[in-house]
Amino acid sequence: MTGDVAQEQQLKVVVADDQAAVREPLAAVLALAEGVEVVAAAANGAEVLAAVAAGPVDVVLMDLRMPVMDGIETTRRLAGEHPEVAVVVLTTFADDDSILGALGAGARGYLTKNAGRQDITRAIRAAAAGQSVLDREVQDRLLATVRTKAPSLDGPLPEDLTPREREVLALIGQGLPNRGIAERLFISEATVKTHINNLFAKAGIRDRADAVRRAIASGLA
Repeated sequence: MTGDVAQEQQLKVVVADDQAAVREPLAAVLALAEGVEVVAAAANGAEVLAAVAAGPVDVVLMDLRMPVMDGIETTRRLAGEHPEVAVVVLTTFADDDSILGALGAGARGYLTKNAGRQDITRAIRAAAAGQSVLDREVQDRLLATVRTKAPSLDGPLPEDLTPREREVLALIGQGLPNRGIAERLFISEATVKTHINNLFAKAGIRDRADAVRRAIASGLA
């Protein structure tokens, strides 16, 4: 009985990377981590979506540059079609477009391939729990982007933002998708969408990536 319970608590993970020399060793290493079960290894976004559809899957460890369908588009598709599945990006790229694109698409974590097994495992567990983990290099890059590319965002948030709208913005800044925000605040996804629409209109926020920058600039994330 105890073994059955332990098996049920295993986090089911899909490893996605177009390079077999990276994908296969990574899947093998993660399979040794306690509480983690690698259920599929995918070479592109289409294979990720197929693996998730076959499910169940808790977390996708996602490369960004893949053929057929890249990691950002795959993350966006998962956020819309399978919002219960968390995405942690693992990539060599830490440029602004990659980071903001992935977070804006709904990724809950972003690591560079300098991350060790413990870092990756910790990020997978955090993402499955609805939390966000960003590599230190990624955090520094986001802060630099806010300071150099969006100086207008350094000002205070509008005074008419409600406390709940500020909470929602903070959680967007932490990388949570709408469902994760709803679960954290014990409200419906429809209510989350209403709060997002309102705060975007009040604060002049264009999209989710812009919201991440604004949350960081305002000290909410």
